[in-house]
Amino acid sequence: MAGVLSVKAAALAGLIFSVLAAAYVASAAAAKPAENYTASAVSYSSSWLPARATWYGAPTGAGPDDNGGACGFKHVNQYPFSSMTSCGNQPLFKDGKGCGSCYQIRCTNDRSCSGNIETVMITDMNYYPVAQYHFDLSGTAFGAMAKPGLNEKLRHSGIIDIQFRRVPCNFPGLKINFHVVDGSNAVYLAVLIEYEDMDGDLTQVDMKEANSRSWAPMHESWGSIWRMDSNHRLQAPFSMRITSDSGKQLVANNIIPANWRPNTDYRSFVQFS
Repeated sequence: MAGVLSVKAAALAGLIFSVLAAAYVASAAAAKPAENYTASAVSYSSSWLPARATWYGAPTGAGPDDNGGACGFKHVNQYPFSSMTSCGNQPLFKDGKGCGSCYQIRCTNDRSCSGNIETVMITDMNYYPVAQYHFDLSGTAFGAMAKPGLNEKLRHSGIIDIQFRRVPCNFPGLKINFHVVDGSNAVYLAVLIEYEDMDGDLTQVDMKEANSRSWAPMHESWGSIWRMDSNHRLQAPFSMRITSDSGKQLVANNIIPANWRPNTDYRSFVQFS
């Protein structure tokens, strides 16, 4: 009988411990402040915010080996990206809606830092953040924050503290480009939209078919690629209506022609600036 009682007592003690532990965890979780991924990082301000920076890829490269990234942009080693690119963690990448946004960055705490202001664009996703705001920069962008001749020394620092603020993008000489993605067909259209001045990123894209009076919303596929999945053969030419992060809208009428082809650029005459 004593043995049975001791087993029951042990079981009861274990149950009480489990309940108390669960209550403690729940209270600790409730007491812990939520991560404040607010709009402060994506709104324009003269104030600087703290962040941390790392770098990846070739020391003087654009980041990804293929000069691309999770936003879908290509040739980020060329103008207007010019290798001054960065992966952003979720508050910056925003599930792809932060693709194309521009930020000023500077570093002052490391002895190799120049303190000069540089501008980078979000072109990729950072999956392993080391801070609330984490810029995983291209080797070129990271080294650009150094004093003359100390680019390599700064890169050897690995992880550094920086400051950042959002700024309007500016792509002189460029209009917004609509690139029909490979794999598009008569009932499926995917479009990469790039080179938007000002906000640099989009929150909504709508498409209008030929001879239609109504706009149909497209769905964000990934990064800066938007798609239309149709239950009928799409009738070109297509007009595109794009909405920026600040709510501004532009319309590119009949930008994708009737004889459109996949893997082709269609440069518009519209721009937010």
